[in-house]
Amino acid sequence: MKGRKLVLVYGEAETGKTTLVIQSAVNCARAGFKTIFVDADNTFFSRRMRQLANDDFEALAPQIILMKPDSFEQQAQAINSLDDYVSSRVKLVVIDTITSRYREELGKGRDAFKLNRELNRQLGYLAQIVNTKKVACIVVSQVRSVLLGDGASIQPVAVRVLKFWADTVISMRPTPKTEVVRLTVSEKGDKERAPKPILLKIEEMGLREI
Repeated sequence: MKGRKLVLVYGEAETGKTTLVIQSAVNCARAGFKTIFVDADNTFFSRRMRQLANDDFEALAPQIILMKPDSFEQQAQAINSLDDYVSSRVKLVVIDTITSRYREELGKGRDAFKLNRELNRQLGYLAQIVNTKKVACIVVSQVRSVLLGDGASIQPVAVRVLKFWADTVISMRPTPKTEVVRLTVSEKGDKERAPKPILLKIEEMGLREI
């Protein structure tokens, strides 16, 4: 993945989102660079990374700096600290999942306007880190169903805020085969070319294009 990109990844459960971002972190480590991985959803498991890294696990593990915020406030603190942590050796920042703690606060009846403003601030700060530090950033989002005239559509939680800041949007959707997902990539401002879906198979060793 090229630097200076803020990438949004969204999809339903079991579509390989976390596998994708852990695999990206492993690939970044193999290239000799570090990743800051903010695990806001408690989905980063060393066992899964060991599967993806295979024999290189012990060598690659120190290249991934893991943060585990327990609340939306702690997530904000983790993101605010990135300016201190992102050195020239860091080339990737991952937030998985950026909307889980936000959604948790909404469920408690907290002020939606203030939460949206804070989420927008966090995304804006990540965009600033991407541009000033010349790193790639992947933010993962949960999804919700949006009712349309002819049915329902799956959209990221806080879709307007996330898509406003994202340079690239990756959607991951299930297929009739449980181990196969459909990945679609769209670039901001590229309205001429229709995004082409890619079929990926979720395997023990990671995602593989079919």
